Amino acid sequence: MDFIRYKKIYFVFSGILIGGSIIFVIAFGLNPGIDFTGGSILEIDYLGQRPSSQEIREKLSEFDLGEIYIQPSDEKGVIIRMKDVPEDIHQAVIQKLGVSENEIEEKRFESLGPVIGKELKGKTATLTVLALLSIVIYIALAFRKIKRPLPSWQYGIVSLIILFHDIAIPVGVFSILGKFYGVQVTIPVVAALLTVVGYAINNVVVVFDRVREGLIKRIGVTFEETINKSINQTLARCLNTSLTTLLVLLAIFFFGGITLRYFSLSLIIGIAAGTYSSIFLAGPLLTIFRRYA
Repeated sequence: MDFIRYKKIYFVFSGILIGGSIIFVIAFGLNPGIDFTGGSILEIDYLGQRPSSQEIREKLSEFDLGEIYIQPSDEKGVIIRMKDVPEDIHQAVIQKLGVSENEIEEKRFESLGPVIGKELKGKTATLTVLALLSIVIYIALAFRKIKRPLPSWQYGIVSLIILFHDIAIPVGVFSILGKFYGVQVTIPVVAALLTVVGYAINNVVVVFDRVREGLIKRIGVTFEETINKSINQTLARCLNTSLTTLLVLLAIFFFGGITLRYFSLSLIIGIAAGTYSSIFLAGPLLTIFRRYA
């Protein structure tokens, strides 16, 4: 299969996805969870029939709970996210929710102060930047023996572009989900996105490593032909690895419960984007750098 021939189509398609994600993030922003903003999270189970989210919201309207996010959990459970509240308000909320024909069972109550949330936000940003810089440095060192036709640092820059692509798409999806469904970006979601970074770079390194071997063995007459043959040689491995991983993540998404749903969703979107980019973008981007080098 000639992957280089249709590179303009791949670039346009990816450009639309990245552009859309950037527009959504600018327009809607992200909906940070209490991990970053501070607040309280209450999870309860109704022993009888679960009331609607609107009914729960009306019951809690007399309390000063800030912006409330109500998320159904399993068949009869509810997860309520609100601003940080003291213990007396917590108990009053429990009592209010239990005043009906349905009894409730409290499963957990957690509070996180705004100072801790701010600290987590800063550490998350620092960790992300360090991870990306480390990957670029690693790629540059791993391919330092390659001098022609591209210097090793350009492989690192291409890897960084690929990583931006793989992260921008799930972030854009979460921006839409946060706007219309109240889905929050929490620590597990951020951990999943960092996992996507590692997973995506693994596929890119596999392709680049085969390109390096192809250049040494001169398996192609031109640089473009060498890249195309290298992608074809690694295609089955990349697809098989990604598909087996996605099968497990899909099982977690559908059967793992609400706690793991958005963690697995971010991994599903990121790994799918990473598989696409490693096959259809990484090699063609090298040819673009080769043209203007």
